[in-house]
Amino acid sequence: MTTTAPTRIESLKKFLMDNPNDSFSRYALALEYNSMGDAQLAIATLLELIKRDPKYIPAYHQLGKVYSKQNQTQDAKAIYRRGIEAAAAADDLHEKQEMNEELEELEDEW
Repeated sequence: MTTTAPTRIESLKKFLMDNPNDSFSRYALALEYNSMGDAQLAIATLLELIKRDPKYIPAYHQLGKVYSKQNQTQDAKAIYRRGIEAAAAADDLHEKQEMNEELEELEDEW
């Protein structure tokens, strides 16, 4: 763990206190938690982000990856499917394709 991580986390938390609907800061906070090895806090933060901003497509992709890494395969598949739908609705073909590939890999394995 780096010494800058707590500082970044505290900064991101402050941003969110000032603006609870700042999707990018919430996403960045989830990435920080995940990089520190706290997958459960990353999951909770990403779920909160999706609840607050269901059109924030990268959150689905990242959440699917975290679930997959935690061997929560059914949760990963479900969130990838939701993310693919959200990406299609937003006409984000790149994210749609990437999540579809991740989903196919999981379905091939399981």
